[in-house]
Amino acid sequence: MELKNNERIDDLQLKNLKIIQKPDWFCFGIDSILLSGFAKEIHKNSRILDLGTGTGILAILLSEKVENSKIIGIEVQEEVADMARRSVKLNKLEERIEIINSNVKDLNYNLEFDAVITNPPYKEKNTGLTNDNNIKLISRHEIKANLEDFIKTSSKALKDKGSLYMVNKPERLVDIFEYCRKYKLEPKVLRMVYSKINSKPTMILVKATKNANRYLKVDTPLYIYEENGNYTEEVLRIYNKI
Repeated sequence: MELKNNERIDDLQLKNLKIIQKPDWFCFGIDSILLSGFAKEIHKNSRILDLGTGTGILAILLSEKVENSKIIGIEVQEEVADMARRSVKLNKLEERIEIINSNVKDLNYNLEFDAVITNPPYKEKNTGLTNDNNIKLISRHEIKANLEDFIKTSSKALKDKGSLYMVNKPERLVDIFEYCRKYKLEPKVLRMVYSKINSKPTMILVKATKNANRYLKVDTPLYIYEENGNYTEEVLRIYNKI
């Protein structure tokens, strides 16, 4: 596999899967790993839509975790979409994963998918620290599409009783629930992610199901690190290291 300037190949330590990344762009983080574990209820033979696929990390992980799945990854940045396609080819997953260069606002999928998974930009436009690197800026801030766009497109793409799985920041929780109900996605599971015990939550994992009854399960907290700085047993299981 020929790499472009400053690219590298990283081993995902899962069934020999690998991914191409460019450190001065935007490398995947533990949020994508935790989201792939949170989406464990996606059943085999599912059609999955990955909105804002970035490097393709979620699509590649789910190709192994969800048997016989067919996955479409949507990425608005052409250079990043190209890198994701090459990662798909590197893993010989062309028959399982398709990467499309498009804005989530422009998609026309209707009732086609069993599940949608997304790790969208966390920051609203013109908030928080910005970055001179345009690719990083678009990855982290709602420049090309906002949270409502991601949720609206998810609802349109999902079959009845299909589910959306999302990772985001705690401060976006009210917005997520508001937009989900606006577009007939009922929040069903909420899990708060903490760096350590006695710390404030750093992430939230949300599952919302299309046209479901009202009932929200607040799951047990997910802690990333032990007091000694090592990953917790649950995070290690998600990483498939034990």
